Amino acid sequence: MTDETLPSRAAIDAAADRIAPHIRRTPVIDLAPGELPSDLGLDAPVALKLEHLQHSGSFKARGAFNALLAGPVPAAGVVAASGGNHGAAVAYAARALGVRAEIFVPEISSPAKLARLKAYGATLHVGGRDFAEALQACEARRAETGARLLHAYDQPEILAGQGTLAREWEAQNPDLDTLLIAVGGGGLIGGIACWLRGARRLVAVETEGAPALHAARAAGRPTAVEVSGLAADSLGARVVGAHAFAATQAFAADSLLVSDAAVRDAQRWLWEHLRQIVEPGGATAFAALLSGAYRPGPGERVGVLLCGANTDPAAAFG
Repeated sequence: MTDETLPSRAAIDAAADRIAPHIRRTPVIDLAPGELPSDLGLDAPVALKLEHLQHSGSFKARGAFNALLAGPVPAAGVVAASGGNHGAAVAYAARALGVRAEIFVPEISSPAKLARLKAYGATLHVGGRDFAEALQACEARRAETGARLLHAYDQPEILAGQGTLAREWEAQNPDLDTLLIAVGGGGLIGGIACWLRGARRLVAVETEGAPALHAARAAGRPTAVEVSGLAADSLGARVVGAHAFAATQAFAADSLLVSDAAVRDAQRWLWEHLRQIVEPGGATAFAALLSGAYRPGPGERVGVLLCGANTDPAAAFG
């Protein structure tokens, strides 16, 4: 795959114009160094982008709206496979645009995500042990009906939609040096990389149980991993997307892993100190900072993306 197959900044500009009537411009808040644990040694504010406040509870609404609006939709509508967040976003966007949607999710999807999917009115199919098996069922349904597939993370239109987040954030925080971004299949960091094109340091953060990009970087190509752990329903791709891998290789992203315990600590901190309810995948990037897995240099301005909120608060903090 070459750089030419990846979304350009012009494509992301077009996506931003296309989806503007349908998405929220999510806020950014600055945390002063004194608001975070002193042992982190921070000497500059940390910017938190609150994308978990986006429609459908995650950044995925951006890619879903762009993919639906970028081309014709057949009478059979669209199909999507998802751990939950992409499916919710597609269901939400399809309802808003009057399009039929069928969503395939694995058995590990959380009750909170299933409830949201049902509320949006899509036809829901639950089966398979992980995202890969849900995707197989989804592709079989596409072949049967002629519906259009909206892939959760490995389509240029999806990357371009997710790239609008970086475009928006850059306007809000033009002085950031580094962005910490959670990674599952890679559509989010791939879109962000396509917008920034090396202008800022990108750090991909995955859990130890869902290291698809980390493994791909070690192998020099996308390679299958076993998926497990706290964030498996949102970050649990067995193989990182080809487009995302190409984007992170072309535009330089670092990679690190955090434990489930660090993610749970990050969730609790965000609730206790900011009263923000964030799902495990959504708190993974912040876990890298809070745990010390990522240590900013002197004066380094860091931005951290909180990317999803579809969780049951009782399960997260009970």
